Amino acid sequence: MLLSLYRSLHDYRGFIRGSVKREFQARYRNSLFGALWPIFNPLSMIIVYTVIFSHIMRARLPGVDDAMAYSVYLCAGLLAWGLFSEITLRSQTMFLDNANLLKKISFPRICLPVIVLCSAAINFAIIIALFLGFLLITGRWPGLALLALIPLIVLQMMFCAGLGMVLGVMNVFFRDVGQLFGICLQFWFWLTPIVYPITILPEWVQGLLQLNPLTPVFSSYQNLFLYGQWPVWDSLLPILVIAVLLCLIGLRLFRQHAGEMVDEL
Repeated sequence: MLLSLYRSLHDYRGFIRGSVKREFQARYRNSLFGALWPIFNPLSMIIVYTVIFSHIMRARLPGVDDAMAYSVYLCAGLLAWGLFSEITLRSQTMFLDNANLLKKISFPRICLPVIVLCSAAINFAIIIALFLGFLLITGRWPGLALLALIPLIVLQMMFCAGLGMVLGVMNVFFRDVGQLFGICLQFWFWLTPIVYPITILPEWVQGLLQLNPLTPVFSSYQNLFLYGQWPVWDSLLPILVIAVLLCLIGLRLFRQHAGEMVDEL
């Protein structure tokens, strides 16, 4: 199964590359600031949260006591959340949004999730590059621990891809799935330690939040950028297992219902 998928993607790599390029150009065509636009939304959120919460949260960030600490902590969490939400939200509608394409052109349907992942990865690369530039200028470069960023991103994208595939297939047959996930995403944001450090919560609440598979991933991002610490790899094993299972389930659902989806669309 995996070999046939790889061959399909390899044979249609030009289609994937062209689609990603067209998406990027369409997004920034006739735009004065071009690729700088993706930073404005997370930047506005960072400014709002920093102004409101920085003085409250600053003293509660363990081991750090300066005005910029909370901004770095918050930025790391928001950037990671932006990658997660972009992939999952786009994935849940990728088959619906491309209904006409699916009906008119014959191509491996697995190309659509790959296009979503590639587009999100490019946008994230732009934002993270600017964030790293900020860390370098302010003297907060995380050092060798930055090497851990690649496996963290890969792990998170695996989880997003698997979840997105499951949501995308289900949303074709049950349109309420997309609406329900949008609501769940709002709760998921606040149940993930992005705006607040998990250490300020009661122990029983910390235990509940550890059940959130994104908690160790986001904590790893924040510890990396704020303290220059390597991730605790053992803590990431549960989400790795969940990501692999979601990918396998998503691929199975996709293969079983690929033909039916076109009729449903």
